[in-house]
Amino acid sequence: MCVIDFPPGPGNPRNSEGAFLRTSGGEILFAYSSFTGAAAKDYTPADIRLIRSVDGGVTWSAPETIVLSSSFGAMNVMSVSLLEMRNGDTGLFFLVRRSWTDMAVVLKRSADGGRTWGPAVRCSGRPGYFVINNDRAVRLSSGRIIVPAAEHRNRVDAQGRVLFAPASATFFYSDDDGLSWREAETALELRCPACRSGLQEPGVTETAPGVLYGWARTDLGRQYEFRSADGGVHWTDAVPSRFTSPLSPLSMKRLTDGRLMAVWNPVPRNNLSPDGDAADGRTPLAFALSGNGGASWSAPRVIEDDPRAGYCYTAILPLRDAVLLAYCAGTEEDGCCLNRLRIRRMACP
Repeated sequence: MCVIDFPPGPGNPRNSEGAFLRTSGGEILFAYSSFTGAAAKDYTPADIRLIRSVDGGVTWSAPETIVLSSSFGAMNVMSVSLLEMRNGDTGLFFLVRRSWTDMAVVLKRSADGGRTWGPAVRCSGRPGYFVINNDRAVRLSSGRIIVPAAEHRNRVDAQGRVLFAPASATFFYSDDDGLSWREAETALELRCPACRSGLQEPGVTETAPGVLYGWARTDLGRQYEFRSADGGVHWTDAVPSRFTSPLSPLSMKRLTDGRLMAVWNPVPRNNLSPDGDAADGRTPLAFALSGNGGASWSAPRVIEDDPRAGYCYTAILPLRDAVLLAYCAGTEEDGCCLNRLRIRRMACP
C-alpha cells in the first residue's frame, strides 16, 4: 500500500478533490483543485493542477497548473472529472464559479496528454448555479457522456445575503462526444419538510447497457437513490438507499473484474458535528463491493477511521492489480477536512 499526501501550506491553504485518467499509453493523470491565497472556502480563489505517474500511481510528478480561475474572470474553478474522448483527446470537466447564482459546468480538451488545452465548451446549457462533484462524468456503453449535477436556485436579498435553495438533481448528456449538450427530461426534487439539503452532489453508474443507478447525498442520514432505463433521459423518483451517511458524498466505480465498488462515510457518525470539529462527521471512510450490479453489497470495510480526521470526495481508478483512491483527509491541524489531499494505492479488494 502506498500513501501520498498533499498538505496545505502558505499561499496554498487547500489541496482538494480531483479525478484520475489512465491514458492509452499507460500514463496516469490526476487533476485536482488547488486553492491559492489565504482562505480555503469553496468560494475563494482556486486553480486546477495536474500530476502524472508512469509507475501505476506509486510516484507522481511535480504539480503543474493547467487552468487558472483568472482566465475565466471567475471566483474559482474546481471539481474536476477526466474522460478519454473518442479521438484520444483528454477531456477535462470542471466548474466555473462566477457568483452565488452563476456556476457552470464546462469541458476543455487536450490533444497532447494534458500539456495544452483548447477552449471551454459549456455543458450546462442554461443559466443557473450547478454543482458537480469531482470524478462524476461518465461515458456509457452507448458512447453517451452524462454529467450529473445539483441545481441550487439561490437568491440574493436586498441586503446582499445569499439565500441558499435546496438542490434538485439534473443530468446533462452528450451524444457527439462533448460537442453539444442536452438536459434530461426529468429533474429530481426531494419534497420533505425535514430536509433542508435536497438532493446534493449526485452521481451515476451504468449497471447494464442504458440502465443507470444514481444517488445523491441528503441531510436525512442516508444517500437517496434513483434509476434510469433510457440512458439518463428519464428517472424514477428518489427514495432512501441502503447507504447510511452524514451530509457527505458517495462514490462508485466498476472494478476491472466487473464488481462495483462504493466508497462513503457510513453512519454512526451523524450530521450534527460539534462546532469546530474539523472532521465534520465524515469518518470512517469505508468501501463495499457488489458482484450483482448493486442488488446486494458486502459488509463495509474500513479504509481510514481516525476520529480527528474527515474523509470525503473520493476519486476511484481501478487498475488490474490495484485501486487508486484520492480523497480529502484533513484534520484540525489542517484547518478543515477538505484541506489535505491524499492518494492511496491499495491492492484489489
